[in-house]
Amino acid sequence: MTSLPVTAQITFLTTRDLATTAHFYEEVMGLPLVVDQGSCRIYRVAGEAYVGFCERETGPATPEEARGVIFTLVTPDVDGWYEHLRARGVPFEKAPAINETYGIDHCFLRDPNGYLLEIQRFLDEDWTEVV
Repeated sequence: MTSLPVTAQITFLTTRDLATTAHFYEEVMGLPLVVDQGSCRIYRVAGEAYVGFCERETGPATPEEARGVIFTLVTPDVDGWYEHLRARGVPFEKAPAINETYGIDHCFLRDPNGYLLEIQRFLDEDWTEVV
């Protein structure tokens, strides 16, 4: 089968508090806002990859309600992100560490909604050819 074109990717997540979420992703994480739809905001993560947050009463109220979602950012500088976010008062669930099983260096934190954010680097620099 011939592959059909895909020009971008957006993952949408819900939030009960869009203002707090917007502050975290814009001011703390530094992701650029590309579309403000009022009750939804879309941020560029990399290239043509985006994450969007829509304010809904059904958004997670606790980390337990956000369980099962892992939003992973791939970067060559896990330690740099760790220091950048710690300097902004962001608590981490796990400091940077090597995970030999998956061949990654990574750390974990939670956003204001309770979503688990992983910042990771593949130890194999040619990871896109491995996957």
